[in-house]
Amino acid sequence: MSNNKLSRREFLSFSAAAGVAGALGLPTILSSCCGKEGKNAYVPLKAQGEYYIPELPDKAADGKELKAGVIGCGGRGSGAAENYLNAANGITITAIGDVFPDRVQGLKGMLNEKYKIEIPEENCFVGFDAYQKVIDSGVDMVIIATPPFFRPEHFRYAVEKGVHCFLEKPICVDAEGYRTVMAAAKQAKAKNLCVITGTQRHHQRPYVESFKKVQEGLIGEITGGNVYWNQNMLWYRNRESGWSDMEWMIRDWVNWTWLSGDHIVEQHVHNIDVFAWFSGYKPVRATGFGSRQRRVTGDQFDNFSVDFEFENGVHMHSMCRQINGCDNNVSEFIQGSKGSWNSGDFAIRDLQGNVVWQYDNSTEEGHQNDPYTLEHVNWIASIRNNTPIVQAEDTALSNMMAIMGRESAYTGKSMTWEEMTGSPLNLAPAKLELGPMDMAKYKVPVPGSGE
Repeated sequence: MSNNKLSRREFLSFSAAAGVAGALGLPTILSSCCGKEGKNAYVPLKAQGEYYIPELPDKAADGKELKAGVIGCGGRGSGAAENYLNAANGITITAIGDVFPDRVQGLKGMLNEKYKIEIPEENCFVGFDAYQKVIDSGVDMVIIATPPFFRPEHFRYAVEKGVHCFLEKPICVDAEGYRTVMAAAKQAKAKNLCVITGTQRHHQRPYVESFKKVQEGLIGEITGGNVYWNQNMLWYRNRESGWSDMEWMIRDWVNWTWLSGDHIVEQHVHNIDVFAWFSGYKPVRATGFGSRQRRVTGDQFDNFSVDFEFENGVHMHSMCRQINGCDNNVSEFIQGSKGSWNSGDFAIRDLQGNVVWQYDNSTEEGHQNDPYTLEHVNWIASIRNNTPIVQAEDTALSNMMAIMGRESAYTGKSMTWEEMTGSPLNLAPAKLELGPMDMAKYKVPVPGSGE
């Protein structure tokens, strides 16, 4: 393993306390394409036991009764609540909170109708401080699914109170949030808390099996890659009568940079994270560009193209777009010295294009294969088995890469890791209250303008 590659434990002090779920056998040596026996022998990128593989049973094993709270009762919070309830027996939801009362009542009604869970009104919290009340209500664990801007502070408070966290991605939108998350993650490890993030590919069976094969050396040393999230435009909310500036922005949060981080952070972080996860490489620089072509609301771009450079000189190209009528592609490609891996068909090919391994979909028959549910299975199992895991640091690395790419595209300047992690960048508004905002502040960036 090259000494230019920085392990996650070295770079972010990632806890290996969770261990590895079972020993991984080394792959057999395939015959060399040039006929010389052993020339193409696979050398593992990491030794057995140096990387984490989650156990993925259909449900977490029975154990301690657990009570969860949900912070953020919109679509993602409601979906995560259902994923959680489908992940194990002996669990329930006892408190919910959101800025808006209609969101709280919506989740309350769904839980009652579909799961016969009645949340008492005294445990239904509304307002910007609802997160504190949910966490202080006596829950063991909390699902944090608010708009991304709020997640660092909500995570920090939950860790302070000793509550296990499911932290939806992205987990920050700026440098200040990144540092908050990193500090809270270290405290979570010290308190033996379990923190799972919403990077569900880490719990998706074909990705996990592909990761194992790459670590076993089937593509050799990683030399580059391409990651994509190109799709049609996401949803937006037109302003309704009676909504203040703040209310409109929060209800339309996916289109405002201070709330979502822009789609390179909010959505494309998944693909960026796959390369960071598989390679373990430390990012050092991003050079990107982007623009706004057809977005309807907000202050964001609708396309980005970013070149990421890593500590060992390897480059990875990142591309994301949310524009109707264009070709779509959501995938990752990783090139190695002996071959390549592609998530399009979850196959590994040698340098001549021959498939040397491919994920067998038949192994999924009769099993729980929803990664959104399996991440909750792993979360609950980690708590019940007392095998703490804190994914927040790894996710923060990928998240900061996305922020670095965004800022490079916004400014037209290359951005380094040191510049971004030490930056004073803080996207928080002057006041967090439902009321008027200085909307002139929220303009679409113009690269090269210095603004």
